[in-house]
Amino acid sequence: MAHKYTNDLINETSPYLLQHAHNPVNWKAWNDQTLSEAKESNKLILISVGYAACHWCHVMEHESFEDSLVAQVMNDNFINIKVDREERPDVDQVYMNAVQLMTGSGGWPLNVIALPDGRPVWGGTYFKKNDWMNVLNQISDIYNKTPEQLLDYASKLEEGIKSMDLVTLNTDAFNFKKPLINEAIEKWSKLFDSKKGGLNRAPKFMMPNNYHFLMRQAHQNNNPALMEFVNTTLEKMAYGGIYDQIGGGFSRYSVDDKWHVPHFEKMLYDNAQLVSLYSDAYLLTKKDIYKEVVYETLQFVERELTNDEGIFYSSLDADSLDENQELEEGAYYVWQKEELKSLLGEDYDLFSDYYNINNYGLWEKGNYVLIRSDSDNEIAEKHDLSVESLDQKISSWKELLLKTREQRSRPRLDDKSLTSWNALMIKGYLDAYRVFNEESFLDSAKKNAEFILNTQHKDDGGLWHSYKDGKSTINGYLEDYAGVIDAFISMYENTFDDKWLKNARNLSNYAFDHFYEDANKMFYFTSDEDPSLVTRNIDYRDNVIPSSNSIMAKNLFKLSHYFDNESYANTSKTMLNNVLPELKEYPTSFSNWLDLMLNFTNNYYEVAISGKEAYEKTKELNQFYIPNKLLAVSNEESDMPLLLNRYLDEETMIYVCVNKACKLPVSEVDKAIDLIEK
Repeated sequence: MAHKYTNDLINETSPYLLQHAHNPVNWKAWNDQTLSEAKESNKLILISVGYAACHWCHVMEHESFEDSLVAQVMNDNFINIKVDREERPDVDQVYMNAVQLMTGSGGWPLNVIALPDGRPVWGGTYFKKNDWMNVLNQISDIYNKTPEQLLDYASKLEEGIKSMDLVTLNTDAFNFKKPLINEAIEKWSKLFDSKKGGLNRAPKFMMPNNYHFLMRQAHQNNNPALMEFVNTTLEKMAYGGIYDQIGGGFSRYSVDDKWHVPHFEKMLYDNAQLVSLYSDAYLLTKKDIYKEVVYETLQFVERELTNDEGIFYSSLDADSLDENQELEEGAYYVWQKEELKSLLGEDYDLFSDYYNINNYGLWEKGNYVLIRSDSDNEIAEKHDLSVESLDQKISSWKELLLKTREQRSRPRLDDKSLTSWNALMIKGYLDAYRVFNEESFLDSAKKNAEFILNTQHKDDGGLWHSYKDGKSTINGYLEDYAGVIDAFISMYENTFDDKWLKNARNLSNYAFDHFYEDANKMFYFTSDEDPSLVTRNIDYRDNVIPSSNSIMAKNLFKLSHYFDNESYANTSKTMLNNVLPELKEYPTSFSNWLDLMLNFTNNYYEVAISGKEAYEKTKELNQFYIPNKLLAVSNEESDMPLLLNRYLDEETMIYVCVNKACKLPVSEVDKAIDLIEK
């Protein structure tokens, strides 16, 4: 295909960057050569950050970056750099912080103008074409006539950016107590939407780690009201249009407060974490809908986000081509009433009641986003059907509509693979395997873990961040190490092959060597081997994905038990102690830290199972929801501290310990459960 324009992005592998390779804008990638060019030419840098599944990124590209007049202004006055935020989260963090300081909010597309040395002077998110051109001309004019104005502002802003993620060492004694958690939840609960689930606002994000923590807190501390809120949230999300009722899997968030109309992109990281969450929720409640969500979401991941090597892709776009061959948000997923009537025939009335093909389910332009409001039992009773016959109809509807939908133009796929997100998906598969004992789930996790170990693991012991077309690129970030260590610990707890535990320890030691800041006992987001940016951030506030520092703190807590390592334990406690002051004020941004705190406020159990039937007894034990335990398991002699001298030829024994103090061993799982619950 002939293109009128081609820029430097044609040499990149990121699907998002390649989408812009034929813009008339002279886009360049973020690298040393581009940054040097900016300094040598003394031109302002225009940094535009987005990602492949971002709807408004596509809108701004079409309106502005594909326009030759806009491109002329950009090319004449700026060194223009396109950044894939998923490839370069370090760059994204720095400039997102800057925009939040300047405007009070942020998002994508993220557009920033910086001095030739990279220090930002202006920024925002989406702009319409005329507004965009006006801003570019104004800032260019200031830079040409009174550059000292921008230099002065850049210095002040730089100070602000550097102060945003500062963490100081908390020298107070460790004080991890239940009242602190209760106070945090009481403050948090004022934001709860008790009827629709989630927080009482729109848009609604799913925030899996929030509900993982709240579910654990409710269970361990006997809080039925909190448990009811968690179940309401999980059920409403599963009933909502945010969940793909036909093909499985979740979109990123809903634009309304009833989980109905999603922002249609599907991200690997959301679905990975939600598989873990719904698996544990099923273990605790035995609600069939939670199991359905897990199985259907994993079918979606296997069908649409996994390659033949078992490697997981990053995302599916929100946009796809509609019947007029125009890119339209949600076009792949929505339904018109007449089309449904034609497809479903005599089943249409039942289907329309089940999925609300009515005012409740109507979105816009005659399009319906499928949403449930009643349970299977309620619908079956209403229509005088057995639940079994209704289930058969639902299965046939899903098969028919999925087949029909697959004839449409598909959403674009971001087929790069990120180490950190792949690790989250490994964890998702392992949690599903632990709960449902489905061997294929374990096989998928193993296949991907071996890929990380063999392909993304560098010769020097570090990790690569990204993989595409057979090539590993970009030095790993703390999120890669934290996620992989967590996944490898889980691999050990499900396979009992201690190579995973040893690799988790080795990666932790590598992180200490290259990311650790001894002054505050936290970890930087970037390695000491990476080129320096405006500032070197510490990622510690939990978001849709937990912060890399909170995951690391939990990893070190577990590894301290496995390897009897006091240094790991003390680091984990110190990290948690460091965030306590801010945690009390903003609990919603510290749910993974709060989960770690539960390890200290309640008993945390080391469960060692040793003997020829160790694996069978472990599977039996895993049928109980016990979030405050770690497992050490072997069917032979082991030199692991928790298993040392515990193997007996003639019997399989279960040792239940807290802080190295163990109860008398038992041979039956139900007796071990009694010891854990007491």
